[in-house]
Amino acid sequence: MALPEPVSRKALHTRKISFEGFVRDDGLFDIDASLIDSKSETIHMHERGDLPPGGSIHHMLLRVTLDEGFTIRAIQTAMDATPFAYCQNANDPMQKLVGAKMGKGWRKTIEGAIGGIEGCTHLRELLFNVATAAYQTIPIYVAKQRQARGEKRDPNAPAPHFLGGCLSWNREGPVVQRWLPMYYRAPAEK
Repeated sequence: MALPEPVSRKALHTRKISFEGFVRDDGLFDIDASLIDSKSETIHMHERGDLPPGGSIHHMLLRVTLDEGFTIRAIQTAMDATPFAYCQNANDPMQKLVGAKMGKGWRKTIEGAIGGIEGCTHLRELLFNVATAAYQTIPIYVAKQRQARGEKRDPNAPAPHFLGGCLSWNREGPVVQRWLPMYYRAPAEK
């Protein structure tokens, strides 16, 4: 499936974002993220001069180290390209998030620690979505390890975090009814 054919157009801007999840030898998890912005034409940058097409306006790298409970144990950042040298001052404030836990209220946690002029817009954007990458990385790995050890799922364990988070994981919907019947709730009669 693809998008419909667009009308005639000219490329102006490209943003590439990536996330990768890793298990470390010490049992912790790393989520590496990057953000690269570029233009399709030469642009003039106040401190860097002319930037050719495809040159990085922003190139931000972020590594968040988490434990199994989604508590941040370490954060590392690198800004290989920024519009202004002063942008580099946004690296150190990221350390305010060490010890924070990803989960409900994550965006508020980020904004409280490094929101507005306390941090970098682009690093915040990456952090918002690092949580999603972590939830794609950690629980599946942990569940597979427990299954390999022959451990059964604790019937009293809290419901998975993703239930109720999107159309497919609606607790009253067919996906939950089929795949996680213990958490299914029949729709209320209207």
